[in-house]
Amino acid sequence: MSTEPNPEDMSLDELREEIRAIDREIVEKIAQRTYVADTIAQVKAEKDLPTTDEAQEQAVMDRAGENAERFDVESNLVKAVFRLLIELNKVEQRESR
Repeated sequence: MSTEPNPEDMSLDELREEIRAIDREIVEKIAQRTYVADTIAQVKAEKDLPTTDEAQEQAVMDRAGENAERFDVESNLVKAVFRLLIELNKVEQRESR
């Protein structure tokens, strides 16, 4: 038995509330990711490592594509979101040095 509401049984307002809840969760996850990325930036600075790690960025993009496929979401869309997150983190890392 599924605990997820059946969208066909929901009103437009209920569906919109579901979207609002999902949007809050997305923002919360972005905040968590940003916090961890900031911590990584601190470790890189302490160890005098470069801000950019192309191998790590590629691994993130590969995982994003794999997760998109697993959840049947457009891979290019997911990768674009992650590309933006990576770029924002790199800008923050450079500004904090």
